[in-house]
Amino acid sequence: MSLKMAAPKEKDGRPGKPAGKESQPLIIAKTPAEEQRLKLERLMRNPDKPAPVPERPKEWNPRAPPEFVRDVMGSSAGAGSGEFHVYRHLRRREYQRQDFLDRMTEKQRLDYEYQDKLLENQRQAEERTAKRKKKREKLKQKKLMAKKVKVESETAEDNESASSSDKEEPDHEAEDDADVPSFVMGKR
Repeated sequence: MSLKMAAPKEKDGRPGKPAGKESQPLIIAKTPAEEQRLKLERLMRNPDKPAPVPERPKEWNPRAPPEFVRDVMGSSAGAGSGEFHVYRHLRRREYQRQDFLDRMTEKQRLDYEYQDKLLENQRQAEERTAKRKKKREKLKQKKLMAKKVKVESETAEDNESASSSDKEEPDHEAEDDADVPSFVMGKR
């Protein structure tokens, strides 16, 4: 008796493909939104697989102007009709190069202005912070001074009341406490 090993078959009955993987129906996207949805679904089918991220395209650079021009176009008579097209092409390429240089100069100027603006904003923010910190410190000192004055007046009052007899009225002490402010706001 001989045992024959059969090749793995798919659902469709085709040999050679593993049976575990199902074939996906071909779906053609009709709108860009649907195309994006299909791409997203394909990515989310296997979240462990890394997503392809395309490289950023390089910025276009014009060719450098030639150092030595062999075919100098003169103003002499006898230039053929084909020379005009060569001249037009060279002129177009030179204009493109000049436009590119102008754009690069403008971009550098804008970048420089932006960096200056950032530095200026940072300097102004630091100045405001320092000013507010100084104001907070000043207010804290005022509070400490008012508290110190209050404590000193209370200790002086306690010393006077302890040295004098108990003949004074308790209402008079309450009036003295009301005269001494615990904190004075707005005085400079």
